[in-house]
Amino acid sequence: MTGATIPSASDNNGEIPAYAARLNTPQKDAVLTTEGPVLMLAGAGTGKTAALTARLAHLVAMRKAWPSEILCVTFTNKAAREMRERVGGHIGDAVEGMPWLGTFHSIGAKMLRRHAELAGLQSNYTIIDTDDQLRLLKQLIRDAELDEKRWPPRQLAGLIDRWKNRGLNPDDLDAAENESYANGRGQEFYRTYQQRLKALNACDFGDLLLHVLNIFRGHRDVLEQYQKRFKYILVDEYQDTNQVQYLWLRLLAQERKNICVVGDDDQSIYSWRGAEVANILKFEKDFPGAKVVRLEQNYRSTPEILAAASGLINANSQRLGKELWTEHPKGDKVRVVGVWDGPEEARRVGEEIERLESEGASLDQIAILVRAQYQTREFEDRFIQIGLNYRIIGGFRFYERAEIRDALAYLRVIAQPQDDLAFERIYNQPKRGLGAKTLEKMHQYARAAGMPLAAASLQLADSDELPKRAGNTIAALMRDFIRWREMEPQVTPAELLRTVLDECGYSAMLEAERSPEAAGRIENLSELARAMEEYETLGDFLEHVSLVMDNDARDDEEKITIMTMHAAKGLEFNNVFLPGWEEGVFPSQRSLDEGGLASLEEERRLAYVAITRARKRCTILHAANRRIYGQWTSSIPSRFIEELPDEFIDQETTMTGGASLWRANWSESDDPFAHVSKARSDTRGPGFQRALGSTYNTAPNRVKESHRSAASFAAKPRADIALGARVFHDKFGYGTVMSQEGNKLEINFEQAGTKRVIDSFVSVAEG
Repeated sequence: MTGATIPSASDNNGEIPAYAARLNTPQKDAVLTTEGPVLMLAGAGTGKTAALTARLAHLVAMRKAWPSEILCVTFTNKAAREMRERVGGHIGDAVEGMPWLGTFHSIGAKMLRRHAELAGLQSNYTIIDTDDQLRLLKQLIRDAELDEKRWPPRQLAGLIDRWKNRGLNPDDLDAAENESYANGRGQEFYRTYQQRLKALNACDFGDLLLHVLNIFRGHRDVLEQYQKRFKYILVDEYQDTNQVQYLWLRLLAQERKNICVVGDDDQSIYSWRGAEVANILKFEKDFPGAKVVRLEQNYRSTPEILAAASGLINANSQRLGKELWTEHPKGDKVRVVGVWDGPEEARRVGEEIERLESEGASLDQIAILVRAQYQTREFEDRFIQIGLNYRIIGGFRFYERAEIRDALAYLRVIAQPQDDLAFERIYNQPKRGLGAKTLEKMHQYARAAGMPLAAASLQLADSDELPKRAGNTIAALMRDFIRWREMEPQVTPAELLRTVLDECGYSAMLEAERSPEAAGRIENLSELARAMEEYETLGDFLEHVSLVMDNDARDDEEKITIMTMHAAKGLEFNNVFLPGWEEGVFPSQRSLDEGGLASLEEERRLAYVAITRARKRCTILHAANRRIYGQWTSSIPSRFIEELPDEFIDQETTMTGGASLWRANWSESDDPFAHVSKARSDTRGPGFQRALGSTYNTAPNRVKESHRSAASFAAKPRADIALGARVFHDKFGYGTVMSQEGNKLEINFEQAGTKRVIDSFVSVAEG
């Protein structure tokens, strides 16, 4: 390192340096213990970043190592930038000499560049993104003559990513893993994919660590080079490491064992992307004699919030154990509020936020944390109605999500055939083999004839202007639209949506993906259908959506934050609302089905994370009834509510009929609200009865406009073309008009024979 002066802590005449003087006793202990393995077990809001950056600065200031001899690994670029800035505040320009401070992937890429030839690559290799990966896998699936719908590329990409996260090469797959794709061809595809990547001098993100791990295992001299280089290793968020990251770190640290990991086993919530909580739980076994420093003083929340969260997480068996405490004065207890249903839940939260705002609370300090994305819809609709500004973090607003926009586009074309933008969005979604040339042809004809795009597509489908396959596909699609349009007045909007999604193949497309992302998209579409239950006509619903989409407040205005619990990790707010704490919603039934007890404990950790986002007030809500997949179901409160310590919660309900019975007896009945549901079912409107399973048809029996049928696609013929006229077509050449039906011509072409074409595509031949 040149050009930088490293400040020395030894110049302080034995005094504790300034960067450590501001820390509490356990934090100082973690900073000043420089030798040997250290586990910094840092609870929520306990200042782990301050301790980690101070330790990094201390190693440099004490001249234990040059900045280039320290490996410091984070999970995100944002965390790496923040750490670099903080360390720079302690040691000045010396931080610029830290080339090994960064994310796992960035450091792995740097190592791989230096030793690419050992992985069968050149140093100028390309890192492909997800789109490129899917295109490559699609080619492999086609080459193998497999059905892409049954064995989608995205499913294979997910499997390969999972294998790489676990440090598995193609030869490492066992029989069960091999059987997980294409009836025992998983290993074959994985091996072919890796070979194709090497032929392209490319790798994906999973390779950045897997290749380096393979190099370390196969080339001891390379591993020893890095073991000697890195005198100290620091790792942030260790509980989020996957298997390949764990193996990579363990190899690097085995020589000196000067590794300090910072993490919280109680906040390990990312198993779905490969994280293994076992990595932090077995740290002391991996590094015998490791010093464990517990950071338990919380600087964020009130004693009541911390006690409630601690009482909940104590129900987990797989944890190292710690007790958070704070010097903050007493505050409000955690509120647990029972409501009748989802809409009332949104109304109640809206009223509470309006009250807080009237008392001077900032909307920027209010958050709604949900378990699943589809839960945001109720709150978005309610906030639009009462005029509260909000933002969606970590995702799109509900009606802006791709699958929702696709579904709405189908509905818009049904309601309004002239909606060219909607038709253009879904004419090839799901994929129907209609490419850009087909769309260009439709636009060309639509402009020439002054017709909507949908009408133009029907005209073209009944001609030879398009390839036969494309024409047949478009004709089938337009017949579907005609049928759906005729169906629309006879069914509810929600029933129409479900029919459209099933018959157009959209539902099948998502189900075939078999990925967590696809499952979430299916949930969102189910929530869309549920939202439509509240509207009698399709037009009413689409008008509502337009008003919601038009709500785009200025960025400089205060806004409520709506986000998932997973996305909220690391953030904090004065006021936090946690809706949907019912069995099946939270904990997620899908997670429990897939992972059993391990998933239950992770769901409980997620609840712990959610509660500890709150500084001053935390409100948990549960509903007695909730519509799931379009059907009303009675719900029982989440088991996590039962696990909250009584002395730190305030329980209330807006329901009648003694709804508090769940507190003592929730586990004794699958439906403690059955008597309430039965007593109140006759007080709800027809839409509510229909959702419960009764058959109602409340749509008015109205006469539809002419555009509801195929007649809306008629077009006027050109006046300058008559039978027997000689015409010219750019593709088919010269010909003679044999018959005419509207704007469709049957022409006997001199070179191409008899064809049916649209009159706007021909010109009258001169002479």
